Amino acid sequence: MSFKEFKFHPKITAGIDACGFTTPTPIQKEAIPPILEGRDILGLAQTGTGKTAAFVLPLLQRLLDGPRKRVRALIVAPTRELAEQIHDDISKMAKQTGLRSISIYGGVGKHPQVKAIRNGVEIIVACPGRLLDLLNDRAFSLNAVEALVLDEADHMFDKGFLPDIRRIIKQLPTKRQSLVFSATMPREIRHLAENILTNPVTVQINHTQPVLSISHVLFQVAKARKTSLLKSIIQEKEMSSTLIFTRTKHKAKSLALHLQKEGYSAASIQGNLSQQKRQQALNGFKDGTFKILVATDIAARGIDVQGISHVINYDVPDTAEAYTHRTGRTGRAACTGEALIFAGREDDKMISIIERTLGKKMRRETAPGFDYDPREDLIEEKRERAPRQMPRRKKPAVTGRRRSQHSSGSGVFSLASSGRNSRSRSQSAQQ
Repeated sequence: MSFKEFKFHPKITAGIDACGFTTPTPIQKEAIPPILEGRDILGLAQTGTGKTAAFVLPLLQRLLDGPRKRVRALIVAPTRELAEQIHDDISKMAKQTGLRSISIYGGVGKHPQVKAIRNGVEIIVACPGRLLDLLNDRAFSLNAVEALVLDEADHMFDKGFLPDIRRIIKQLPTKRQSLVFSATMPREIRHLAENILTNPVTVQINHTQPVLSISHVLFQVAKARKTSLLKSIIQEKEMSSTLIFTRTKHKAKSLALHLQKEGYSAASIQGNLSQQKRQQALNGFKDGTFKILVATDIAARGIDVQGISHVINYDVPDTAEAYTHRTGRTGRAACTGEALIFAGREDDKMISIIERTLGKKMRRETAPGFDYDPREDLIEEKRERAPRQMPRRKKPAVTGRRRSQHSSGSGVFSLASSGRNSRSRSQSAQQ
């Protein structure tokens, strides 16, 4: 099957050709026809399967006809990176159509965003917080929206955005087309979909099955030796582009700095960075300036970087779904990839859950010189649990006038003398 069978407008076909699309992915093949018919959609598919084009292309077809310079389509995404990625994809696919989009999110100034919207855009790609902020300011209206898209809906639930989503939906016209896309379907998201979708078509593309193009490797290693193991693996394996995930923002920053000092072209992306610095790191990773990107789970979704050869889980994620999204950054667009995970004794339960999701055991490997001894982790755990002793404070040295007072008699005498002198000075001042 080719994209020609969808009978897109020639201006949209030009965008498809510019993006290098030839054969629709399964989610595109199943979702595009009902979206073109105006049906509501509940789309379930793994990350990296072409979901963005599955809803953008038919939306562009719909928006070609009708008024311009008013907001007619709203796409809501959970992270700045995903919003920016969708906006970039729209810009490529819509280049010949004259349709314009804008991405709006926090961490940058409001006024340029408001100005761009008032100058006239047809598509807004937004993060919930900033969108509500601008709507509360009455910066613009959503009264003309014809289509709503919720992308990565499960991640919006994870980040606590569902109340914001409900507030946004109240400001939309009741008569509209609604599309909900998600990689997983927790109960809360299913309830939301039931409330906002009308007689939807469900498109489900093996959303719970592992991506076959990714191999999974487990290294058992003590916490204290993870960084040494990481450097050993990077040196040994041919890694053209490596994405490393840590659990905390502090660790992402410190690990990237450590790798930089060791001579690696590395950068970090985490929530404490400004949007400008996050974008600089991501752009550098995309264009090859940085071969290594160390990130928290904000990069587990929404970054579409071609050719990531390896994903390394420096820290085991909290859920199997997070592991699926992390590792989904590699093995994309018919390429193969390798996912590595560093685990210790305390991670056994989560490893079992992840392997049940994968439907198979991860391949166990041991790097030379890094045989795992669980006692190392036990020692580290005892050290972390041990109460920290506060350093004893040194008594201040007695010098000058205080020394003479101490030497002249008892402390009571000195304090009394001091009090009399103070009263004498006070009385003198009053006189």
